[in-house]
Order: sequence, then C-alpha cells, then structure tokens
Amino acid sequence: MMASSFRDCKAWRAGGLPLSTSSNEACKLYDAILTQFVKWRNDETLGGFEGCISALQEADPNFVMGHVISTGLELVSTTSSTRLNERLASAVRRTVELANSQDISPREKLHVKAMELFSRGHFPKACDVWEDILVDHPTDMLALKFAHDAYFYMGAQTQMRDSVARVLPHWKPHMPLFSYLNGLYSFGLLETRLYDQAEKVAMEGLALTPDDAWAVHSVAHVYEMKAEVDKGLKFMESREKDWQVSDVLASHNYWHWALYFIEKVKIVMSFLSQANSWHNICVFVMVNVSGVCVKDRWRELLQVTQPHTDDHVTLFNDMHFLMASLGAKESGTSQRLLEGLQELAKEPGDNQQHQLAGTIGVPMCQAIMEYDQGNYNRSVELLYPLRYRVVEIGGSDAQRDIFNQLLIHAAMKSENKRHQKLGRCLLVERDAMRPSSPLTERLMQRALALHN
Repeated sequence: MMASSFRDCKAWRAGGLPLSTSSNEACKLYDAILTQFVKWRNDETLGGFEGCISALQEADPNFVMGHVISTGLELVSTTSSTRLNERLASAVRRTVELANSQDISPREKLHVKAMELFSRGHFPKACDVWEDILVDHPTDMLALKFAHDAYFYMGAQTQMRDSVARVLPHWKPHMPLFSYLNGLYSFGLLETRLYDQAEKVAMEGLALTPDDAWAVHSVAHVYEMKAEVDKGLKFMESREKDWQVSDVLASHNYWHWALYFIEKVKIVMSFLSQANSWHNICVFVMVNVSGVCVKDRWRELLQVTQPHTDDHVTLFNDMHFLMASLGAKESGTSQRLLEGLQELAKEPGDNQQHQLAGTIGVPMCQAIMEYDQGNYNRSVELLYPLRYRVVEIGGSDAQRDIFNQLLIHAAMKSENKRHQKLGRCLLVERDAMRPSSPLTERLMQRALALHN
C-alpha cells in the first residue's frame, strides 16, 4: 500500500483537483509519480518512477490521468519519438481512446489534449492548453511542470517565468509541493536576466526545502551568468549532499559545478565520471579544455547518442548528438543526422521544432560541421546571422553559450580579417555582460596574440 502522506481520492477532491478513478491507491500513486517528477528523483522507497507507474497501471488500468502522467513523462524526456517508437505512439492513442470512452472532467480532457499535441511536436499549442487548465486550476502542478518543460524546449523564457508568476498567489504553504514553486519561478527569472531576484527566490525555496535540486540548479545558473566563480564553487560544494539525492538532475548539477572549474582552467575529468549524461559531457568536451585527451570520451558518448540519430525530437538534442558524432569522427552518423533534419524541414506539419529546422536547425548543424572541418570562414557566415535566434532551439542561456563560444572561436580562427575583427567585437560584448569572466579574459588575450 502507498504511504498515507500521498493524496487519496478524497484529498484530491478537497484540493479542487478531482481525479476520475475510484481507486485510492491509484490516486496516491499518481501523487507519488508527480512528487518524484517535481523533485527530479527516483525515490527507491516508492519503487522509483517505473515501480510507481507499473503499480498505478495495476491499481486502475483505465485511469486516464494515470496514462497522462506516465506517457507524458516519457514524452517530455525527449528521448523517444512517436514517429519511430510505435509503443509510445500507441500509448498516446490508448490515452485518447480511454478519455473519449469515459465521463471525465473538462480539466482531465484538456490534459489529454495537451499531451497529444506535445506528442506531435506541437509545443506552443500544448502550452496553450496547459495554460487553459491553469486559469481555472492554478494549483495543478502537473500542468505547470509540463508547461515549464515545454517552454524550456522552445527557449520561451518570458513565458516560462510568467506561467509560474500567474499561479503563485493561489498556492498556500500547507499545499503539497508548495516550496518547489520557488525553484520553478526562480528559473524563469534567471532566464529573463533578473539574476538578483532569481537568487533571492531560489534561496527562499531552499530555506524551506534544502534538497530542492532545481532551486540549487537555478542558483548555479545565476553564479554562472554573473561569472561569480568562487561563489558558485563554494555553493555547489556546500550543498552537494542535498542535491546529490536527486538522481535525475544530479549529473546536470555536476556539469554546472564543472563550468566554474572551466572558467578557472582546472582539469575536471573527475567530474565527467559523475556528470555522465550525454548533454553534460557533450557541452563540456566541446569547450576547449587544454591538455585533456577526450577522444575516448567521444566514443563513449556516441554509444549513448547514436541510437537517437533519427529521433529529431528537439533541435537542441540534435546539435548535441551531432557534436558527439563529430567528436567520435563518425562522419556517416553526422551526415545522416543532417540529412534527416533537412528531410523533416521540407514538410514539418504542426511540429514546431521541424518548422524551425530549415531556418535555424540545419544551418546551425552545418556551422558546427564546417567548424569541425576547419572551415572557420563558412562557420562564421552560417552562425553569425542566427546569433539572436539561437534561443529558439531551447535550453538555457548557460547551455546555449556553447554556440556563442563556437562563433567567437570560428571568428578568431577565420582567415577573413573582418571576421577576426568581429571576434574581438563579440568578446567586448561578452565582457560587458559578464565583466569578471576569466574565460573571456583568456579569449581576449588569445585574440590579441593571434592577430597582432
């Protein structure tokens, strides 16, 4: 039996979010899955995500919101495409069929609609539907979290912030998961450059819940964007025991910790063994850390990324998969990824990422490939016109900084004198935004040495 701390049918009703099932166990398991999603943690005492999802399906196989949360979680992980994964596509269809055959609430119907839209890559419309839910049900954490993740994939920074701001007054401290709103709101504030407010809000959340890994992650971003390296190092180290338990996010938080070391040019290979998700290592290795042999790392990484070459769920993923295949000198995989994206760009349908593939995704992938081949001139020509649109591939400012750095390096290495001048201009601009960045300082010195 699921612990009494989770909400049963009556508790969900009392909270104004009734669930269409008569099974108390199913309601509690739904709550347990939602809680782990918000905490970024597989709670082994509950059986983790997988254990809870299996138990939920057993408790009530026809529970629509049970299907919404389990299939929705797989979709927002962006590790599988309904174009290629028939099991996942079938799970989406099954949820829609169940919803149509039952008398469920308007809120639950909207949840099914949003999940179905997201499964087709129609991210903006899915967000509209989640926001519709939140107008009438501002304490629906599943709608809030799914919208937050989808905005992140679209680089919709202001929407990500305002989505949480709108519901905050409706939440009360006694409500389950209340303290986690701080981390969510803080991240939106941070991505809209409101760094001091973001830090304050995250710290308020951490005072209530010290192990909120998303709030820790938000503070890590603040120190990264302000280039407050020593503050960041101290903060991540002092709280490691708190955020380490959130296994889904811990590797990414280690990547943030590693970024501070990169700023200081310390060798951080020990971190790579902990920061072992494809994104963390991809971005880490792409940054030029002198003196570290990373050839084997790329091969290792390719084992993880190669099976996803044809997925094309998000452009952000595609670019990092491309970095891995280029790093591993796997030109066939690189070419296949690019051609697959070009093909999808021809008839994107409702898929928002595929709609952007032709104008942003393909030229950015080509710029990365040109850089890899030493064609720095061409790399600059492809990347420079897109620099203010890169945000649309999703992710965070800290993650997308790899493309700023790529453009700067390409400009500095280009034989074109105008590009070299542009590289210095971009460094001045970077210095204005992050005045104390040791990395920028090193790049400026290198630019002077190269071109004088």
